[in-house]
Amino acid sequence: MPALDRYHKSVANALVKDGWRITDDPLILKLENRTFYVDLGAERLIAAEKDTAKIAVEIKTFLSPSPVADLEQALGQFGIYEEVLKAVQPERVLYLAIPEEAFNRIFTERIGQLILQNRIRRAFTFSWEIEEIVQWIP
Repeated sequence: MPALDRYHKSVANALVKDGWRITDDPLILKLENRTFYVDLGAERLIAAEKDTAKIAVEIKTFLSPSPVADLEQALGQFGIYEEVLKAVQPERVLYLAIPEEAFNRIFTERIGQLILQNRIRRAFTFSWEIEEIVQWIP
């Protein structure tokens, strides 16, 4: 299994504070002879619908010297996991967890905005210091 991301525990705690229950840590997906490890699986009861919302969360630190290289890696991994989820667990929605500092650096630039609008579409920012979700991005 891959090593945990630096902010793994902070994101898990932030999700719990936000009303989610961690169901998988990691979320293991199998497609034919391949195994994929998404950082977290979580669910939350939707009271109005008496149903459960299920998400998968891929955490990225964006701590390398090159924010563009980090963006490339996140985009590639997100795309692969999204396709695998559609095939094996279509009830789950994939989100990218982005540290607030990284969001303010790369995702406020035009390239970051384009990636969020056209490719990733679902993400949230978090504060690792206080272990809280700052903003959900549809």
